[in-house]
Amino acid sequence: MNPVIVIPARLASTRLPDKPLAMIAGEPMIVHVWRRAMETELGPVIVAVDHPDTAAAITAAGGWAVLTRPDHPSGTDRIAEALASADPGGRYDAVINFQGDLPTIAPHVTHETAALLDRPEVALATPVALIKSVHEAEASSVVKMIGSPLSDTRFRALYFTRAQAPWGEGPLYHHIGLYAWRREAFERFVSLPPSPLERREKLEQLRALEAGMRIDAVLVDDIPLGVDTLEDLLQARAVLERALPQAEVNA
Repeated sequence: MNPVIVIPARLASTRLPDKPLAMIAGEPMIVHVWRRAMETELGPVIVAVDHPDTAAAITAAGGWAVLTRPDHPSGTDRIAEALASADPGGRYDAVINFQGDLPTIAPHVTHETAALLDRPEVALATPVALIKSVHEAEASSVVKMIGSPLSDTRFRALYFTRAQAPWGEGPLYHHIGLYAWRREAFERFVSLPPSPLERREKLEQLRALEAGMRIDAVLVDDIPLGVDTLEDLLQARAVLERALPQAEVNA
């Protein structure tokens, strides 16, 4: 397939104001995320932004930013506007939704997710990781994937929930917010209204399931750090500053 990676970035955030521009190891967080996307080498990377300051940060780093409306209800809608502007002819037949708050995600996670589009019946794909703690299992902020195993590492997703599920003995899976879409499935998805279960669980992917779209999930070996709070930001700084030479951190 011929994929494009699109990173939605919204400047306003209730828990962490100006989150995309929060500095980590000398650069705005959104630049680190853009670098992680570029490292995959899967295709061009577009950053769909809602503010000129975020666009300027990406452009200064050598990236491709598309300015979108500030009032989109979700990152998916922001991606749709950016795609319509950057690729109106549909040259790219797969769309990778790369979340703008994952500055430490490893390239293999995106590669393994995109590989699930090998079956034509799969509309979109997403990664999951094994839940290893009681806190993760019980936290409503941790989305769980319920699925039927197709192999040791591949599942057909049946449901996503904030509850601790499924019931009974057995592993639980932490859903990671990265998606590889077939372009036609993505465009169908954004044309649909929010579904009842989506509104109830506050999980967009349930709209796809309720519309009969097939979602496959791949089991990966680590959970990338998502930056939603100041505590998360401090942790991301510690991780990335350890990974970079001190001269780069101080630049």
